[in-house]
Amino acid sequence: MKQIITIVFVSMLCGTGARADAKPTDAEVTKIKEALAAFGCEGGTYEKETEGSGVLEADDVKCKSGQYDFRLDRDFKVLAITRD
Repeated sequence: MKQIITIVFVSMLCGTGARADAKPTDAEVTKIKEALAAFGCEGGTYEKETEGSGVLEADDVKCKSGQYDFRLDRDFKVLAITRD
């Protein structure tokens, strides 16, 4: 019984690590849009991870070849592009 309680408690602690994303500043949005335009893409919704990593996200971005999600570092360099 003690092991079950410990497992449940540890599971709860691990599950609370995720935090909500925040909105990027207007200056950050401008830089994100510039980075997307370099790929011939536009639009989407923008978020900034709150873990302190500085990673920015652009979701549902429209490009000529389809719709994509972008992840950018704090210097607005593209880390990853995934097709939606």
